[in-house]
Amino acid sequence: MDELAIVILNFNGIWFLETFLPTLLDHADGHPVYVADNASTDGSVAFLKKNFPEIRLILLPENFGYAEGYNRALAQIEACYYCLLNSDVEVTPGWTAPLLAYLHAHPQVAALQPRILDFNHRDQFEHGGGVGGFMDTLGYPCTRGRMFDFCEKDTGQYDTVMTCFWAAGACFLIRAEVFHEIGGFDGDFFAHMEEIDLCWRLQLAGHIVAASPAATVYHVGGGTLAYRNPRKIYLNFRNGLMMLYKNLPADQLPRKLLLRLLLDGVAALQMLVTGYPLGVWIVLRAHFGFYGRLGLLQRKRRDLALLRQGPQPATIYPGSFVVQYFLRKKRTFAALGWAPAARQPAEEQHFSA
Repeated sequence: MDELAIVILNFNGIWFLETFLPTLLDHADGHPVYVADNASTDGSVAFLKKNFPEIRLILLPENFGYAEGYNRALAQIEACYYCLLNSDVEVTPGWTAPLLAYLHAHPQVAALQPRILDFNHRDQFEHGGGVGGFMDTLGYPCTRGRMFDFCEKDTGQYDTVMTCFWAAGACFLIRAEVFHEIGGFDGDFFAHMEEIDLCWRLQLAGHIVAASPAATVYHVGGGTLAYRNPRKIYLNFRNGLMMLYKNLPADQLPRKLLLRLLLDGVAALQMLVTGYPLGVWIVLRAHFGFYGRLGLLQRKRRDLALLRQGPQPATIYPGSFVVQYFLRKKRTFAALGWAPAARQPAEEQHFSA
């Protein structure tokens, strides 16, 4: 069995494969690299077979999205750890060693991400990466490095290992045994926020999620769907509601879900006044997409009932990122002045980029 399997999920990403695979293979540190193809139609498979015969190919019969695509791919891979890596990520020399060393030293940590910077602005944190993700009490995400649309420059302000709420789907390591024990991703999410849902369940099951700046990668971002793509907006709004419905304890669910629905309406109005009227329709569709899955989600809640009996993760920010960012004008994670009172994963070790 391999110690680490590096697994890329590809759908019509031939340009990214051509651009980033050579660097990945140069810096794979002897670990096997897999590409699981989600039934691409752009010639990706033929390109890989011709140009990268050392790649281990997994061919999926249709486009299952990020969540179920990875579920089906990882079910075919035997390794102690999986690294889930987007096809539009540039790795750096020696990036796997400190992450694996950290996981070896901290068995209670199930998932770990590196520092993720913006490929096109290399001194700036990437929108969906940073150095560890967090979620507020209403399900809004941020990272150490990004609050809503504001991405910070990396000046060393987050150069410590830290327990976090979620690890970025663009690049993170996870213990294979734990991934399968927890049921993997929720395939009904298709894409977007499935890693946050997974990490929530990991913590409910007693595991720790962390981020380490000891390794750095660069992410293009929006590689499959651009940030204002209607499909991406739909999935983010729908999946955010699905995640809350599944994982919130019963005494919190009605109030927090209602508040989130109302704030989604505010977000839709903001899109309208800022010149994106289509956004109102997309948010409305996302809400009805959520309502149409309530029966399915109720069954998922029952399946997770035992996990929810314990305390909710201390890595959930107890306030509102919306209030802090838009009303109190706090633009950075550091400005919140908050650190989670979670089970400690590690010593306060400092790393520079």
